[in-house]
Amino acid sequence: MADRWYETGGEQITAIDSHAHVFVRGLPLAPQRRHAPDYDATLDAYAGHLLANGVSHAVLVQPSFLGTDNSFFIDVIKRYPRRFRGVAVVDCSFTDAELVSLDRSGVVGMRLNLIGLAIPDLRTPAWQRLFARINALGWHVEVHRQAADLHDVVRPLLEQGCTVVIDHFGRPDPHAGADDPGFKYLLSIGGTGRVWVKLSAAYRSAVDDSGVTVGTGLASALVDAYTPGRLVWGSDWPHTQHQQLTDYDATRRALDQWIPDAAEREVILARSARELYRFE
Repeated sequence: MADRWYETGGEQITAIDSHAHVFVRGLPLAPQRRHAPDYDATLDAYAGHLLANGVSHAVLVQPSFLGTDNSFFIDVIKRYPRRFRGVAVVDCSFTDAELVSLDRSGVVGMRLNLIGLAIPDLRTPAWQRLFARINALGWHVEVHRQAADLHDVVRPLLEQGCTVVIDHFGRPDPHAGADDPGFKYLLSIGGTGRVWVKLSAAYRSAVDDSGVTVGTGLASALVDAYTPGRLVWGSDWPHTQHQQLTDYDATRRALDQWIPDAAEREVILARSARELYRFE
């Protein structure tokens, strides 16, 4: 299936899925993890969804439960270097050579997945040295944290000159939605030109539903604050811990409701993601 997807459509970018994960059972797990899926999310299964939905390119994000061992998704990117980019999990111990190796493999960003963790002091010398090296590579820093804490995470990144990508609508509180003060902070930094937001996984900011309705209001506010040129779409496949609420086809259809204007949708699906993830 992966080869069939790769051979379909040539090199033209029709749509980019900016957030998905691939993994199989039996991979080494991170010592600190919130969960560990008891199923496989294979490249062939993912490629089938991409093919069925006319998505030509994709970004693989290291899942939190695999820690800093990025080797599994890197192997996938190396097989299809024109179709995939990657976002890795790294820490301050990574050497310059390790970061350069990831960069040459198609990685374009690092992820700070801070869900369930204490917020680190990102102004310490060790973190600042890491961010300086990330900036030198032209990577972005992807942030996954509830909206209430975005100010404490994002502000030091902006001070350091980082390009920042916010996961999953910024994860506002399910009961507050667009009225969450943290989400309002996210809207307030749209004018910096250095922050991007993923329209993805609205179900992570909803109460026991797919999040399509919640996402409609959030997306409207984000378009006003960021313009479509600073927004990207992601499926969040395989929807870990929420797979009973949605599937790939539904996540792609959700974007049509969130962004009813076809021209704006085309920017989000292709042009803005192409710029952010450095697809040629």
